Amino acid sequence: MITFLICLALLVGAYFTYGRWLERVAGIDPTRPVPSATCYDGVDYVPMPRWKTFLIQLLNIAGLGPVFGAILGAAYGPVAFVWITLGGILFGAMHDFLAAVMSLRSGGRSLPEIVGENLGGSARQVMRVFAVGLMVLVGAVFMSQPAELLAWKIPLDGVLSGGEGFALNGLSGSVLIFIGVILVYYVVATVLPVDKLIGRIYPVFGFLLFFMAGAIFVALLAGGYSIPELTSLHNYFPDAEHFPIVPTLFVTIACGAISGFHATQSPLMARCIRSEGEARSVFFGGMITESIITLIWAAIAMSFWGGVGGLNGALAAAGNKAALLVEAISTATLGPWLSVVVIGGVIAAAITSGDTAFRSARLIVADFARVDQRPVWKRIAVSVPLFVGALVIILLLDFRTIWSYFAWMNQALAVITLWAIGAWLWRRESGVSGKGGVWLVAVLPAAAMTYICVSYAFLSPIMFGLASRPLAYALGGVVTVVVAVVFGLQFRRAR
Repeated sequence: MITFLICLALLVGAYFTYGRWLERVAGIDPTRPVPSATCYDGVDYVPMPRWKTFLIQLLNIAGLGPVFGAILGAAYGPVAFVWITLGGILFGAMHDFLAAVMSLRSGGRSLPEIVGENLGGSARQVMRVFAVGLMVLVGAVFMSQPAELLAWKIPLDGVLSGGEGFALNGLSGSVLIFIGVILVYYVVATVLPVDKLIGRIYPVFGFLLFFMAGAIFVALLAGGYSIPELTSLHNYFPDAEHFPIVPTLFVTIACGAISGFHATQSPLMARCIRSEGEARSVFFGGMITESIITLIWAAIAMSFWGGVGGLNGALAAAGNKAALLVEAISTATLGPWLSVVVIGGVIAAAITSGDTAFRSARLIVADFARVDQRPVWKRIAVSVPLFVGALVIILLLDFRTIWSYFAWMNQALAVITLWAIGAWLWRRESGVSGKGGVWLVAVLPAAAMTYICVSYAFLSPIMFGLASRPLAYALGGVVTVVVAVVFGLQFRRAR
């Protein structure tokens, strides 16, 4: 319990200390014009109240990560608390906040464009392809997984003719029907102006995330659960040899610590906040809040089954399906009725992250193709190929493969974003007295995440699959040094 409470206190304290310091580093000026005013179009550039942009940002970046990722990451033991806390503060919150500020200062432009401004044209082209590819993968993940959860809770056999009588790529008829329903919703949500649907119902779902975490937190403290303490960095994962803490844990828990997906979402709300003075609460605060939610779910997962060993046994029995564990935890701690609300909240969080992934992809394509998004038919024209791509992925690849590529691409995107933030800070230093070396707040996490992503690629069976972990670590170190030198040189060349 002490480790958990210390981590919780650090996360809350960071918002008022590190967050304020980063505001000064970024030169936040509440009087500076923002894109919602200078670029207003009634579609994507629409000013909204701070409480709405905060809840929408939280919902956009959350998805299944703070719940499913927390449970799967908790299988490694209390060391997960350290990564959630330090990652959430020093990596994720800084990453989300400064990426949003960079977008604010460039008229709300999407991630590839602001990366290109700081790392050059080649990086811009790579990021355009990489970011759109990741958004389509995210859309595929958050289309198929909510559909499976809905089919699990609402079986359609006997209700819709043929609902269970056919299957594609291992997906039952019920799942395919729900995929179709979710797809229709995605089309509507992606094309409508941001304040018509997202601005009206997403704050409600964002509040539901708070309710879920708060209810579990109360149950955790009042239920007499024994939360494991951090006494060592021991890896409790059953197959620790093939799933080492470094780098696997840092990819398993992404959204609760750092996630490249977040940097694609920040420009969405950067186009909607009314003042730079709102940036810390919306973006830094949104990430800190997500880390707190992740910490709570990791804690209940480690303690509900009497320890990390019990958690791993429960995961094995459930076939590593975190949704089954979420239902077991919520039913036992909150009762059957509230557990339905929790599962509903999980489904809503996944669906809403999926549609904002497609919205972000639409804006990325529109930015580099210079397609005016005010006419609705142009929004549809840009969006349709993205939906088709996601459906093809769902129907051709199994979920484990999709998730593996998504997990790596997600953190690789964070790597590029961190290097771009470092370059932006480097360039700002020449005009800001007393700020020498502040670029290290981004460059050090960038180097660390580079090492994580590269070593993960060398070890992953779906990528290089090296049998020797020491060799993978050594190669990861070499590549990280090379990347650091290349980006260091690019800092000076970028225009």
